[in-house]
Amino acid sequence: MKRILVTGAAGQLGQELQLLSRSSESCYIYTDSKELDITDSDALHALFEQQHIDYIINAAAYTNVERAEEDVDMAEAVNIRGVENLAREAKLCGATLIHISTDYIFDGLGSEPYTEEDIPHPINIYGMTKWQGEEAIRAVGCKHIILRTSWLYSAHGNNFLKTMLRLIAERDSITVVADQIGVPTYAADLAHLIIESIENNKIEGNEGTYNYSGCGACSWYDFAVEIARVSGADALKIKPCSSEEYPTKARRPRYSVLDNSKITRHLDISPSPWREALSRCIDNLSKQQ
Repeated sequence: MKRILVTGAAGQLGQELQLLSRSSESCYIYTDSKELDITDSDALHALFEQQHIDYIINAAAYTNVERAEEDVDMAEAVNIRGVENLAREAKLCGATLIHISTDYIFDGLGSEPYTEEDIPHPINIYGMTKWQGEEAIRAVGCKHIILRTSWLYSAHGNNFLKTMLRLIAERDSITVVADQIGVPTYAADLAHLIIESIENNKIEGNEGTYNYSGCGACSWYDFAVEIARVSGADALKIKPCSSEEYPTKARRPRYSVLDNSKITRHLDISPSPWREALSRCIDNLSKQQ
């Protein structure tokens, strides 16, 4: 029986993993930051001495892009040193580390979907720490899969989808940036990919770095309009604006679409079109209410 440690269990991906793994015959051990601080190398080592672990799914991360610009120390602690701690323990016990990274490792100056071979050039602290976390894994040399994803959303936690649904209900009009292009990714689809890859033994021999996002591309404005349409709200409430009209502390890449072709070839995974995935998520969200 496979034993899988999941960090960041309280987050979007962590909650989707918990739902999908209920029927698994493998043993999933779910932890959040209160139960397991990945920045505490001693506590982490103690856990691995007590537990036999075959896979580590690292869904723990400092993901507040704006706050990271000021809270640099904490972003580095979680996204770099915590990841390095996990990689070291994985190497010591022979486990495989499945680590979640981001499209924000790219500067967004390109105009074609980014492949795994494109050179990262982060333009904000969050992206820089996530890139350095990737590099820490490679430097340690444990068995690993790095999954770069983008614009993650779900029916759980705080994310763009839930923020838009709330604002649409509360306001007469909403302004959303229309010149940043990427791909929304449903966390449940990412969770399914991870669990299927573990359960069906797809990872051994296919270690490395992969992109995984929804299919297609859109702006944040397009995403917001589709959220309104699918949820039956008034899409006319949503107005486009430029990044300059909506200044933020952290710079965002203008174009961060990911090329999914490598993961399709190696792991036999075909990501869903982002609109179809969004419809499934909103349908699931409505069933919870």
